[in-house]
Amino acid sequence: MEYHSQAYTDISVDCGTTYISLSILACPVAYTGYNESLLILNHIDDDTACKGTLDESVTPPIVRFTFPINSTTACGSIFRTTSTSGTGVFSDFSNIQTVNVSGVVRSHDITTGTVTYNAELKYFYSCAYPLEYFINNTQIDVSSSSIAVKDNNGSFISTLNLELFSDINYVTPLVIPNAGIELRTDIFVQVQATNLTSQYHVLLDRCYASISPHPTNSTFFNLFVSVCSKDQMTSVVENGDSQNARFYFPAFRFIEQQNETISTYYLHCITRLCERSTCDAFKVKPENRFGVVLEAAPTH
Repeated sequence: MEYHSQAYTDISVDCGTTYISLSILACPVAYTGYNESLLILNHIDDDTACKGTLDESVTPPIVRFTFPINSTTACGSIFRTTSTSGTGVFSDFSNIQTVNVSGVVRSHDITTGTVTYNAELKYFYSCAYPLEYFINNTQIDVSSSSIAVKDNNGSFISTLNLELFSDINYVTPLVIPNAGIELRTDIFVQVQATNLTSQYHVLLDRCYASISPHPTNSTFFNLFVSVCSKDQMTSVVENGDSQNARFYFPAFRFIEQQNETISTYYLHCITRLCERSTCDAFKVKPENRFGVVLEAAPTH
């Protein structure tokens, strides 16, 4: 075991989708006169779930801390949400939010008396989670329609899923035949968050269809824009009230594709993760929206 004094590289942070994990090199801790039981996470020393554990199965050994990403059980971590104006596909939104989860592991010096010869150890951690994502590509063919979802890299993006269903109960997945689905067939759309801390709900800011998988380069059709506007044929079932957002619309064709046997287009949804207490504010103040984009693309 190689002993040395504390360095910036002694801590590594894994910002997971449901948990944050800290790994602190044990040797510098021992060198300074402490052990894993004397490392305190955010001043919480009476909760075993917030204690560090020594892992000697790896070389060099490390002290591990693991806690959930939830403002009520995150072992004293500080949650701070910041807002900026949107850019790119989100340029229409003035409130793009990121939540930062941060804290510190400190050493507890049990020395009694007037002086101590042990240095104080401080290990700061921070994880930034954007609350807006761009998910592509899902595809719809109408005469005809079909779906595929591809995840892009992102902090919470792996918890989000866009699915198409054939029934109002959102139970039976929509299976699209090779020849496509019939016009006016109801397409039920659900954007769901799974394994995500319960403090966030799913709010669809805007859902639209485009002929190209790159919506800025093609004809598009708005299904709805939150509370601002909604196509008369689109029905919003649930939005911003839970970790499911649901709506449905009848299959249509783009006139631009009227000479094609199958009309293929892509479905996109700008999707927001909003704290439960603020979702209503975003629904009534569309100029402050921020979100995630979910897209649907053609199969042929």
